[in-house]
Amino acid sequence: MERQLWREVAVPSGRAAHAAGSCRAATWANRLHFVSRLTDHDDFLALRPFFRIVEEALTGIVDGADFFDMLAEDVVVDYVITVPGYPRRVVGRDAVADLYRPYGTQLRLDRCFDLAVYHDRERGVIVLEYASEGSVVATGATYANRYISVLTIEGRKVARWRDYLDPLAVFDALGWPHPTR
Repeated sequence: MERQLWREVAVPSGRAAHAAGSCRAATWANRLHFVSRLTDHDDFLALRPFFRIVEEALTGIVDGADFFDMLAEDVVVDYVITVPGYPRRVVGRDAVADLYRPYGTQLRLDRCFDLAVYHDRERGVIVLEYASEGSVVATGATYANRYISVLTIEGRKVARWRDYLDPLAVFDALGWPHPTR
């Protein structure tokens, strides 16, 4: 059963936001409150810093109340550099949510930071660079990674997402895959 949750959240501003490691942009920090709707909210708590940094990067460029609302219903997500067992391509907003839902069973992100946004308005392409820090749920081991995401915007929604991450950082945190014969 799917549930929709609306909640109002206080957003720190200025130096307080920076000191707290907030992933919200100055455009968000200048507002006192924002409203976020997440489907099955508890299922996505481990990814909250990721959602917030993407929302920060795309504010004013795409429409949507939260990360999933910013994606086109038929979004195509390609995981170009990823880890074994992870899909190379996911099609559709619901499929992306289904893929991300169990994320918190293995990893929990504590923060996302070092955001850089490059926007080619003529082509509708946005490149995001960012980093994350968190931990492995089972062991408490540290997890840190860096990402590049190349987004194509159509109709004020993310229509295509190409994602690149450091797979070695995932292996260092979760363990190295066993060779197959």
